[in-house]
Amino acid sequence: MCLEPNKSLEIQDIIGLKPQHFADLIRTAQLVFDPAAGLSGRNVKIDWEDVGIPSDVADNLRELGQEYQYASPHLPPEVVWSKLTTSSRIWFIENKDSLWRFEEILPALDED
Repeated sequence: MCLEPNKSLEIQDIIGLKPQHFADLIRTAQLVFDPAAGLSGRNVKIDWEDVGIPSDVADNLRELGQEYQYASPHLPPEVVWSKLTTSSRIWFIENKDSLWRFEEILPALDED
């Protein structure tokens, strides 16, 4: 049974999730789906478990990243929350303040 959007937002407030956390999660999901960031000829393989994303969470993030591959990461939190599995929600809450580090794993796209 889905939570009403207001109830979902209340829960997010209680556990300290902010819109920026959701944007960071979407950007992470986009990277999990396509670590090469759409660049042809660039083949990037990452063992996401080695960098702290369990395989079931990586699978959920990959689906989310595919769905929002070209979207702005600033999506409504209740939309993002509704697409997360229970294990992904737990992982997200535990890692909300360090999601930025996943972008640091990949070399900068504009560097030679």
